[in-house]
Amino acid sequence: MAKPELEFQRPTGEWRQAFPGVDGVEEQILSYDPDTRDYTRLLRFDPGGDASSSGKLVHDFWEEVYIISGDLIDLTLQETFTEGMYACRPPGMWHGPFLSKSGCLLLEIRYGAPQE
Repeated sequence: MAKPELEFQRPTGEWRQAFPGVDGVEEQILSYDPDTRDYTRLLRFDPGGDASSSGKLVHDFWEEVYIISGDLIDLTLQETFTEGMYACRPPGMWHGPFLSKSGCLLLEIRYGAPQE
């Protein structure tokens, strides 16, 4: 089964904790294909949201990320990314850990990824 066909609508999925043990960072799954494990999600950091306890991240899947609003700070790179910026990460690319001073909203598309 592929991702569902959806015409424009407001997302209705529940927001849930995105990283175990990390408060202030939530995800909302927009669409999911259980056969390919491709999915699209919104990721939301509250103001002051800090996922640094999760450490640096690396995946065995492709990930695309677009910052819809706010700021996202990569603590390893000591760099702040802001609204309108985009990342395309191949398998094996290290990134993070992250925090957000003002809060942020990200759109993520993941290919062949287990839902975390």
